[in-house]
Amino acid sequence: MSPPIAGKGKESGTARVLGSGASGIAELLIFHPVDTVAKRLMSNKGKMSLATAGPIIFREHASASIPKKFMSLFPGLGYAAGYKVAQRVYKFGGQPWFNDLINRYYKTQFTNTFGERKGKMMMQATAGSLTGIGEVVLLPLDALKIKRQVNPEAFRGRGVVRIFMEEGTTLYRGWGWTMARNAPGSFALFGASAVTKEYALGVTDYSKATWTQNFIASIAGAVASITVAAPLDTVKTRIQNANFESKVPGLTVVRELVKNEGLSAFFKGLTPKILVVGPKLVFSYTLAQSLIPLFAKYV
Repeated sequence: MSPPIAGKGKESGTARVLGSGASGIAELLIFHPVDTVAKRLMSNKGKMSLATAGPIIFREHASASIPKKFMSLFPGLGYAAGYKVAQRVYKFGGQPWFNDLINRYYKTQFTNTFGERKGKMMMQATAGSLTGIGEVVLLPLDALKIKRQVNPEAFRGRGVVRIFMEEGTTLYRGWGWTMARNAPGSFALFGASAVTKEYALGVTDYSKATWTQNFIASIAGAVASITVAAPLDTVKTRIQNANFESKVPGLTVVRELVKNEGLSAFFKGLTPKILVVGPKLVFSYTLAQSLIPLFAKYV
């Protein structure tokens, strides 16, 4: 899914695909249950309490044994695998490619506008934003994953091929909100990471950052990204988890959300996301940043 490399990037396209793909697979195996919990919390329109937490998170398995409860957090694993690996390959493998392009054709403009040091960081952030916008092509897999996690009744026993044939462009529902979420979210992820490396850690060549430096920078990037994207992520999730035949415009979702739940509802699940989904992004981003230069030594 990573665009082909054209030019003199520091890592080969193969290294970027292998490094980002490996991070996606590792993330999926460890964090899929966490993602399910976060999505179900964001999709919950009622008030959260200790009494309702079980049914909200575990659904019909709320009173089941602990092993069954745990396994109930793995719905849509097949869709998640396709989406997560493709997303990480595209995001972490594609952002350096966009950065190469910006460096090749627009470096002078960025340097003249922001200065050499800040211009380099702005190019990293802008490349991230462009990558985030292009991520919309993976929306159908994301939509299927979310529905499987929070609204499995929407499948009604249909397989993935039949769903693609019958639903068509419906699977791209919420594409505008997805792009609106991804652009600032990815800008914040790569931008905050670059700022942390540059100013806090004193790293000038990002590809030579140590694992610890990548880890610290990834924490800053993940927290910034999740926080910036939280309101639009809530709207996107509400749109995507509806039944296939339901066509609720995003603005209607926003209006009803503000009317019934208040402005704070835009940040529903933010604390759990930062605490439990944040580490997922930190894990995969740190791993990708560390593995890509490693693979580049061999391929």
